[in-house]
Amino acid sequence: MLTKFVLAFSILALLVAFAGTVPPVAHVTFFKAAVVGGTTLQAGEYRLLLGDSKVTFSLGKKSFDIPAKIEQAPKKFDTTEVQYDGGSNHNIVRQISLGGTKTRLLFD
Repeated sequence: MLTKFVLAFSILALLVAFAGTVPPVAHVTFFKAAVVGGTTLQAGEYRLLLGDSKVTFSLGKKSFDIPAKIEQAPKKFDTTEVQYDGGSNHNIVRQISLGGTKTRLLFD
């Protein structure tokens, strides 16, 4: 009985410790086709599911797993921002900052 209580308490403590660090689900809207990590995504509102070293972009029944580096900024972002390549290819996404969180997604 005591081991079950200790196990349950330990799991609860871990959940509380990691709460709010990385949102498991987020949303981003592309107003034109965008290239993310070498994958072309059509315009639309995508649901993002964050993994360890990847982000799954879902639009309707289509899903795309894209490698990403997920990092934490020192302070929360006010809004979701998409940073595109500054060169001639303005549709290549380099990073996405998720509004209301400290999470930034970086793509090669």
